Amino acid sequence: MKILTWTLILLPALFLASRAQEVLSLEQAVSIGLERNHRIRIARNDAEIARSETRRGTAGFLPTLDATGNLSFTSSQQETNSPFSFGDSDTRNASAQLALNWTLFDGFRMFAEHDRLQQLARLGASQARNVIEQTVMSILGSYIQVVRQSQLLSVQESTLALSRTRFEKALVRHELGGSLSELLQARIAYHADSATALEQKLQVAIARRNLNLAVGRDPQTPFLTEETINLPDFAYGLDEMLAMARKRNAELDVARSSLEAAEAGTSLSHSAFYPRLSLFATYGYADRLVDAPARGEITTLSADASVGLSLSFNLFDGFRNLADVERASLAEQNARLTLEEADLRLEGLLDEQSDTYRTRLQALDIEEIKRDAAQANLQLQIERFDTGTISSLEFRDAQLQYIRAETSAINARFAARIALLELQRLIGELQI
Repeated sequence: MKILTWTLILLPALFLASRAQEVLSLEQAVSIGLERNHRIRIARNDAEIARSETRRGTAGFLPTLDATGNLSFTSSQQETNSPFSFGDSDTRNASAQLALNWTLFDGFRMFAEHDRLQQLARLGASQARNVIEQTVMSILGSYIQVVRQSQLLSVQESTLALSRTRFEKALVRHELGGSLSELLQARIAYHADSATALEQKLQVAIARRNLNLAVGRDPQTPFLTEETINLPDFAYGLDEMLAMARKRNAELDVARSSLEAAEAGTSLSHSAFYPRLSLFATYGYADRLVDAPARGEITTLSADASVGLSLSFNLFDGFRNLADVERASLAEQNARLTLEEADLRLEGLLDEQSDTYRTRLQALDIEEIKRDAAQANLQLQIERFDTGTISSLEFRDAQLQYIRAETSAINARFAARIALLELQRLIGELQI
């Protein structure tokens, strides 16, 4: 009965614990980050602000219509012998007016401004994509780092378990008259591995907190990750990657959008050399009431309407317009040079990163072969140690060789995956 009671109590707790430690896949981490990461949300808002500026009214295509109204009261006291005077009087004035102003032609400025605003909106979208891409890279790197640190912890824990077994055996042997030196060596190895495992647990905790922060969650949110770092197939040649990068690379797209915005700015600066033609129209209504005891109430109503055209043309402004054109042209030249530099830098980075990835894969193959050999050697030394045919120092040497080989293999796979991510980012193939 007691066993059944404890089972009923513990099962819900175990179920809740497993629910709290659900496996977070790489795709889920990116999805959560795209929704909750603060940098991504800010970048999207900035892009939306730039997009909202592309309306035709912002560029000056549409007219402005203003309404004004006035209401006033005046009390006047007069003492005069003039027969035309009202004497004491109270006056009320009420008026209202609508005024329309519409620029019909401004030297194509409104068209150039609209084009510039559209290019700025495109630039904002490109910058947002660049920020999102960099943030996704950070999320992917943080996730892979958690997997890496967890794998290193598994290596340290298995090593610690082996050292604990060795220490326990050495303790039994010492009690039966065995060597004190072997007991002390086993104790030193066990405590050294305990300290290393403790430090590795800290690294796992730090990596998990960093991933939670990268996706915009509470740093203490519990989760599990996938156990391995996968290396998907990637068989693009350098020429193919360069063609893809020139079409889809986020940083190159930002430079290209900046040039287009600068070109629109140059067109805008030339509009000051043209005349400006505007249409204006007004309609006003006025109601005036004078209340004079000597004359009675006198009411005046009036309605006025006017329409006209206004033409203006600047003849001289101290060469400021010429200076504006020169600045805009230089800004366009700088943007063009920046684009050329970005293209050259992209080509160089692709070449470098392609070599890096290929080298990382070769290093991974070597490290995994070395790891397999070290693992087989350790297993052999365990059997020999159990039969007493090797010393503690020989066993410890095999153990340390395996730790180094396994750690190097894990780090090599991590480095290869990061190099692949960088290649995918350069060619615009990150899934965002």
